[in-house]
Parts: sequence; structure tokens; C-alpha cells
Amino acid sequence: MSYADPQTVTVGGTAISLPRISSGQNSGAFGSADNTTLLSVSHQYGRRNRRSIRLSSAKISADPLTPSQNVRNSMSATLIIDTPVNGFSVAEAKSVADALVAYLTASTGARVSQLLGGEN
Repeated sequence: MSYADPQTVTVGGTAISLPRISSGQNSGAFGSADNTTLLSVSHQYGRRNRRSIRLSSAKISADPLTPSQNVRNSMSATLIIDTPVNGFSVAEAKSVADALVAYLTASTGARVSQLLGGEN
């Protein structure tokens, strides 16, 4: 089963439509029309199952060394869920992932701000 086409993400209060741009065995990607936002999903199977979802964003900004020139900058945020082949049900793994997401977003995202600020 695959993700619906298109997907939508909201960045900074703005909803961005992401139509499917690729589909492969155990992977798929969705991208914005201006190619600045990309959502990718992948799965790796072996001794452990590794599932990841990544949101990437790019923008053009002034080069700090040469202000008259612009450069493309990008960043990404990734959630990886790594489970043994046996021992955890989907529901159990989901509860751990849900706990991490809730922890990061509690208090209006204070934990994400701490993470981005380099706290440990």
C-alpha cells in the first residue's frame, strides 16, 4: 500500500501540496512544484527493519561572504524507526514513535527548539 497522491505538509503555517514524483520498491517521494520541498519515505529490510520519512526544504538566500550573490541552502528533518524483525508489533512500535513525536511537540515545540539550539 502506498501513500496517497498528493501529500500535504504545512510549513510555517503555509500548506504545501506535494504530488508524487517517484515510486520504487520500498520507497516513494513527493515534491512541490517549485522543487523546494520534498517528502521521501523509505523502508529497508534485513536483520532489522528500518523505516524513515524525511522532509527537506530549500531556499535561496544571500551569500554571507558575497552579499551580491545568492545561494541555494537546504535542510531536512528525518524520523527513523528501527525495529527488530520480531519482538515488537506495529502497535507497540507506533506507541514508541508517538511518544517521541509527542515529547518533541509538547509545550509548543520547546524540545525541538532546545534540540536546534544545541542543548543536550
